[in-house]
Amino acid sequence: MTTHGIKTFAPNIAQLKDPEGGYFAAICLDDLSKESLIASTTYSRKDFYKITLVSGRTSYYYNGPTLHVQPGEWYLVFTNGEAPYRWEPHDGKCSGFSCMFTEDFLPLHTHIRPMDWPVFNGSARSVIRLSTENTALFVDLFKKMLREQASTYSHKYELLFLYVLECIHGAMKLQPEPELRTLNAASQLTRSFKTMLAGQFPLAYPHQQLSLRTPQHFAEKLAVHTNYLNRALKKTTGKTTTQLITERLMQEAQALVMHSNWTISQISHSFGFEEPTHFTRAFRQYNGHSPSSLRTSLGKV
Repeated sequence: MTTHGIKTFAPNIAQLKDPEGGYFAAICLDDLSKESLIASTTYSRKDFYKITLVSGRTSYYYNGPTLHVQPGEWYLVFTNGEAPYRWEPHDGKCSGFSCMFTEDFLPLHTHIRPMDWPVFNGSARSVIRLSTENTALFVDLFKKMLREQASTYSHKYELLFLYVLECIHGAMKLQPEPELRTLNAASQLTRSFKTMLAGQFPLAYPHQQLSLRTPQHFAEKLAVHTNYLNRALKKTTGKTTTQLITERLMQEAQALVMHSNWTISQISHSFGFEEPTHFTRAFRQYNGHSPSSLRTSLGKV
């Protein structure tokens, strides 16, 4: 099928996995039937992030508010896996593009994760109405994604990541700086916490050790009481300090288990566990399997 001179298709994201990372898929909304469109634009998988460039007579429901898109209007929309969303095309068809990806699609060497970007974490607008000029820029960017997705270039997923990054920063540039900075105390503290947490990664050598891994460590660095930090994070993210730290540590640990040649003991030591068995227990509790069984399934042992 050809749209805008590009061969496109509605891909099965399970078939578009980066051999070195997570899942990514770009689609052209013009090529989808009404049934496929509804299926592809309804929240279903918690672990997917999505960027959608859309026009047409449609309504968008996301975390409470409703947006009614009219023909001729173009919107860029960012959705994460935390809040349900739904598109409702009124005439059975939308125009535009969409890309979706899992968190582990981001390269291992990138210490920032999707929820660290304002357009995904709620500290900036996630729905942006575009001018004609800006629409053309993003249409061109999505066309590049479609072409690269269909290519046989061995490093295409690295290039696709750069296109995603360009899309995110392009959206952030359209938002007034004062708006990005207008955060209440809890949001500012949350941003500082996330920046500090992300700044510890990636670990480059087995002898490195995390210096911040408990709520007390972060509270001291941020010059606030542990309880105050916990309340602020709970208010802005719905999760406790311990939950956020654990999630990030286990995500990074899984990346090392999957993509490095470090031993399990070395990874355990770097993350501050006294014994490898303690690390294995925490890893299994979070990921559902042990580090060694994950490596075995990947053929790395």
